[in-house]
Amino acid sequence: MLQTINVNTSGRCEFVDITSQIGHIVAKSRVSSGICRVFIPHTTAGLVINENADSSVKEDIIRALGKLVPQKGDYGHSEGNSDAHIKSSLLGNEKTLFIEGGRLKLGTWQGVFFCEFDGPRNRSVWIMIEENKNAGKEI
Repeated sequence: MLQTINVNTSGRCEFVDITSQIGHIVAKSRVSSGICRVFIPHTTAGLVINENADSSVKEDIIRALGKLVPQKGDYGHSEGNSDAHIKSSLLGNEKTLFIEGGRLKLGTWQGVFFCEFDGPRNRSVWIMIEENKNAGKEI
C-alpha cells in the first residue's frame, strides 16, 4: 500500500513534523505488526528522526547544518542550491520505521521530520506499509 503525504514548506530551510500524518496512514492500514517505509523523491530535502518535544532541537540542527554547509560557497552547480543538495545527502531521503500494536514504534521523544533545504516548495512524501506475515507465529 503506497500513500502520499503532501508537505508545503514556507521557508528556505525548515523542519516539518510529519509524525502524525504517518501515524494516521499506519492506523488506516490496519497493519498491527510490520514496517513503514518513508521516502521523499526530492534531491534538496531530507528526512530525520529526532526529538519533537523541544522545537529548539530542530532549530539547532538547521543552524549547525548551515554552518557545516553554508548557502554560499565555492560550488560548481549553477542553480545556487548546492548546499541543499549536500544537506539532503547528509541526512538521506528514506527511513524505515517499525509498526507494533498498529502504531509507529518510536522512542518517547522521537518524531519524523521532513527537512526542507530549498524552499518554499510543495513536496511529496511516499509511505509504504508492509505487514509482518509472521507476527505472532512461532519460528
